[in-house]
Amino acid sequence: MTGRAPGRSWSGTVDYGPGPLHAPRTVDELRVLVARSPRLRALGTRHSFSEVAASDGPLVTLAQMPAEIEIDTAARTARVAAGVRYGELALAAHEAGLALTNMGSLPHISVGGASATGTHGSGDRLRSLAAGVRAIELVTADGDLLTLSRERDPEIFDGAVLSLGALGILTHLTLDLVPAVPMRQTVHLDFPDVATEQETLSALLAGGTSVSLFHHWDGTIAQAWVKQRADEETAPPESWYGGRRALRAVHPLPSMPADFCTDQTGEPGPAHERLPHFRLEFTPSSGEEIQSEYFVAREDAAAALAAVIPLGERIRPLLHASEIRTVAADGMWLSAAQHRDSACLHFTWHQRPAEVAALLPEIEAALAPFAPRPHWGKVFALAPETVREQYPDLARFQALRDRLDPQRVFACPFVNRMLGE
Repeated sequence: MTGRAPGRSWSGTVDYGPGPLHAPRTVDELRVLVARSPRLRALGTRHSFSEVAASDGPLVTLAQMPAEIEIDTAARTARVAAGVRYGELALAAHEAGLALTNMGSLPHISVGGASATGTHGSGDRLRSLAAGVRAIELVTADGDLLTLSRERDPEIFDGAVLSLGALGILTHLTLDLVPAVPMRQTVHLDFPDVATEQETLSALLAGGTSVSLFHHWDGTIAQAWVKQRADEETAPPESWYGGRRALRAVHPLPSMPADFCTDQTGEPGPAHERLPHFRLEFTPSSGEEIQSEYFVAREDAAAALAAVIPLGERIRPLLHASEIRTVAADGMWLSAAQHRDSACLHFTWHQRPAEVAALLPEIEAALAPFAPRPHWGKVFALAPETVREQYPDLARFQALRDRLDPQRVFACPFVNRMLGE
């Protein structure tokens, strides 16, 4: 299928370009399409807020290709089509007595797109979603199908799995799985000012397998979502670091209904029904938002918060919610958590793009002493040369890109601007 315009992102804030948008039904159709295309850009589930997937040329969606999921219980792996959503994969793994190593807050995102853009969940010991990928299959610029794996291609794999779509079109990924264990989720509310001091902040973030802290840049924590393994972690007490246990389910955005969210009762259940914030069967919000996020060293989290809090009176009128999460370090060349255990400062903005764009440089200036790395799929204003300075393996990635896509078939303005042409 070919011809329709790509349209806009889930939030409506990103125009993907003039197109056309191609929709092959098989890998062979995709290979033929790539081989005859001087330019082609992959489009995933449209959840990115940056222009990472936008193009001034043709695009391709894998939505019409078979949603293949192959679980190998002996090897504890899943081979999955790139367009499959994490929530669907997690259900298949659960039926086999297994689970994903990690999940993001949204189960609606595709495995291929989330891996390529560095999407993550939260947890001091949990790495980004791409770190759970052990092999990828992609169609390269000449239409060939290339398979790369962690074991067979260690010299380049960390550059290929998280590549912003610049090396080829992903068709399948093989992910690590772990034995399924029940998890619980509880929420605590209204923490005092002391919760933003580094010692307490670190203790809160270490309070479960995955912890998310929601706040409003006023020096307090409004909500702590604590997700724990029911077999080895003890639920927080009713009063925890001054925060009180929520008596009913809540949503991070007070105006939204909590029935969109995963179970918060503290009852054990499958990991895929606790690790994400939102349930697969619901759209988590109206989409009328913009998101930004910056990674800093975990030990700098409180200092980074303190640096931005003076802007709080200007931030709050534009803000739906703000979240603090943690991500364990990895070795991927373009990962925002490369070689650095990270705290992630996330902003969900109202859909007021001009005002957000005007404020971001001031937030980034406040964060500058902490060497912030922006999330590739979210909106930021940092100069490309400032971003590039944060990636010591960028030259290796550029060499790999020259090798696999010398004619820049998979280029787009965002990637060229950020990584160089």
